[in-house]
Amino acid sequence: QGAGVTRIGSHSLFMTGAHVGHDAVVGDHVVMANNATLGGHAHIGSKVFLGGLAAVHQNGRVGQGAIVGGLAAVTRDVIPYGSAWGNHARLHGLNLIGLKRKGYGKDQVRRLLAAFRDLFEGAGVFADRLDAVETGYADLPEIMEIVAFIRDGGKRPLCLPGE
Repeated sequence: QGAGVTRIGSHSLFMTGAHVGHDAVVGDHVVMANNATLGGHAHIGSKVFLGGLAAVHQNGRVGQGAIVGGLAAVTRDVIPYGSAWGNHARLHGLNLIGLKRKGYGKDQVRRLLAAFRDLFEGAGVFADRLDAVETGYADLPEIMEIVAFIRDGGKRPLCLPGE
């Protein structure tokens, strides 16, 4: 159970019909397009964009800098800087537009994409790949944030690439 407090950060935009459920936490600089909905106890990181009619299930997490496409039903946690869409939402990569808008250069984006591929498309057991990415990309704070988000666990499974 939550503390009975819903927290909303600063400098966010909530378009017509956007709904934030009870005990939810919304970071700073979040955009919730028309009729985007958060279930109770959802945690939304800073600089997240939720497309129109997107819905995040109760206890769901969307990490900092992620983008969720319109009409997406998010029943699993979306990693920081991730790009997810679909019904039910699947992870389709990194939020490249958001990274470019933040001023990331091509080399930075290439390294982030390499880490993403190593983690989600590599061979072997996911836990081993997570350890390898944590070690191999320790100099990238964004990757360390993704690793910490995954290790934290949350209450929902992780949104993964797939059909």
